[in-house]
Amino acid sequence: MSNSFTFVPVTIMDKKVRHILEILENDARTTPEDIASFIDMSAEEVSQEIAKLEDTGVIRHYKTIVDWDLVGENYVYAVIELKVTLERNQGYQAIAERIYKFPEVRSVRLLSGNYDISLTVRGKSMKDVAFFVAEKIATLDQVQSTSTHFVLKTYKEDGVILHEPETIKKLPVSF
Repeated sequence: MSNSFTFVPVTIMDKKVRHILEILENDARTTPEDIASFIDMSAEEVSQEIAKLEDTGVIRHYKTIVDWDLVGENYVYAVIELKVTLERNQGYQAIAERIYKFPEVRSVRLLSGNYDISLTVRGKSMKDVAFFVAEKIATLDQVQSTSTHFVLKTYKEDGVILHEPETIKKLPVSF
């Protein structure tokens, strides 16, 4: 996929293309043949449409969601809210670009409300995350304050349920 994208207004996107995107968003491993079986297009047409969507930047990346707990990898995640002061002639984009380059940062979002920016970060320990915030985020000139929330458990990630609901076993009652 190229990094130079052409803007494609979503309003002109036809229903078939929208359906392709919904299928791929739900499962990126769905083959063009399987997608074609759901909509009135050939597998070749689906492949061509996907290539166009990749070239224009509508499809940005294909992703695997890993439940690291199941493989014994104990990552610590935190949501960090930032209040920032904007520099002259620069908006939120400038600070966001600076922050999203850190490898610890998993997501960066502009917010409404009491905070301006939200980050999700990952580290090997709470101490690693705390040092990241103290040494790399809080020291940025634009950052006025931070609020760090450690993630205790993730139940759903990008639409995927990570932990199946526990079934409660009732003990038989006898009289």
